[in-house]
Amino acid sequence: MGGQVPAESLEARPLREDSAPAWLELHHAVERADATGEHADTEEFLEVLADPKLDPDRDSLGLWDGPRLVAYAVLHTPHGALDAARFQGDAQVHPGWRHRGIGDRLFAWLEERAQARHAADAELSGLRGELLLEGMADQEDLAKLAERRGFTPCRWWFRMKQPLDGGRPEPRPAPEGTRLVTYEAAYSEATRLAHNDAFRDHWNFTPFDETDWQTWVTGAKAFRPAMSRLLVTDSGVADEEVADEEVADKEVAAYLLAEESAAETAATGSRDCHVGYLGTRRAYRGRGAAPALLREVLRTARDAGYDTVSLTVDTANPSGALGFYEESGFVVERETVTYTRPLDASRPS
Repeated sequence: MGGQVPAESLEARPLREDSAPAWLELHHAVERADATGEHADTEEFLEVLADPKLDPDRDSLGLWDGPRLVAYAVLHTPHGALDAARFQGDAQVHPGWRHRGIGDRLFAWLEERAQARHAADAELSGLRGELLLEGMADQEDLAKLAERRGFTPCRWWFRMKQPLDGGRPEPRPAPEGTRLVTYEAAYSEATRLAHNDAFRDHWNFTPFDETDWQTWVTGAKAFRPAMSRLLVTDSGVADEEVADEEVADKEVAAYLLAEESAAETAATGSRDCHVGYLGTRRAYRGRGAAPALLREVLRTARDAGYDTVSLTVDTANPSGALGFYEESGFVVERETVTYTRPLDASRPS
């Protein structure tokens, strides 16, 4: 495919809204060749480009053979990063165009753009800079390209799934001082604050500000508020462990925010309720909050017409989440890996 056009002759121009159909066509080709299990539709790509913190003209690169998109790269800047400025890169090359130096071209662009972004931001430039890329753990071509460009694997992730073809599990009681409620928009801010508290000791965590929360969580097309559950604190609870002002005035002690990919349902014929976010405030850990929330979604998803429940877990999660999910009946479906490269490293030849 495309053999008559030299790779170096591909036209480089940014991704824009009218690029979405060609972007989707490329994504489908990659999914079929690599069996990534990652399905998408044009609306999801439009969501990426609509991110108010993304400058598509500068933060995206498309390589075009006429009207056909044969490769792309997008760089996301970690505004508000705490311990390190880890820029997230996303890139794909059409299977028919691989092994022609295009991957190196995309990596070089991501490196250069991340370097420029890092240097230009007064806050981020004071932090150690890194560029991150993710891919399937069994993609040997990606692993070789990453190594050649100076990247090393730093994190592994399991996509885990549980079928809902068994009996309906019994509910678990909410921890003392909390009650289980279905997510409502009125709880959005309290849930954002709970998330920022729950994940502040996790690798590569950047707190969500209100814009990112609306863009990537509650405003995302995949978000399913009716399947999402919260554990909220009762008013006037007297509990020495949560009596300090910093915690006692927060409504949400723990949360499970659910998602559903319409594209995945269309591609597989199976409905999956994905646990996009599950967390517990530090002061409420060890009380059974996460088991109560997870059991609730396993109970209710089947009634709502879902065939499976899935989630993604960092295999090195400090809370021991992997073991908890395995004990809860989830099994590994696929594995991905995150590669990292210091931005101040000398550029590979």
